[in-house]
Amino acid sequence: MAAATCFTFSAVCPMSSSRALDATEAVTNAVVGLVVSWAFTYYALPFWGLRPSPGDALGVTLAFFCLSAARSFALRRLFRGLA
Repeated sequence: MAAATCFTFSAVCPMSSSRALDATEAVTNAVVGLVVSWAFTYYALPFWGLRPSPGDALGVTLAFFCLSAARSFALRRLFRGLA
């Protein structure tokens, strides 16, 4: 019965698989955010008079990427602990 509630492809759902899946989801979410953030920083900020270079846009985006991945993973683990 417990295996049916797991979000893995195997019949067994050990705790480490849950954590690995949580980390994978958080990183995937952050990577999508990375692409969107870089595109916004590089292409949209010039509308406000800010003209970041591709490298500057990448630096800002990477900082937010790291924060996003850590935040997402921590919140997921917190809510899993509450459940």
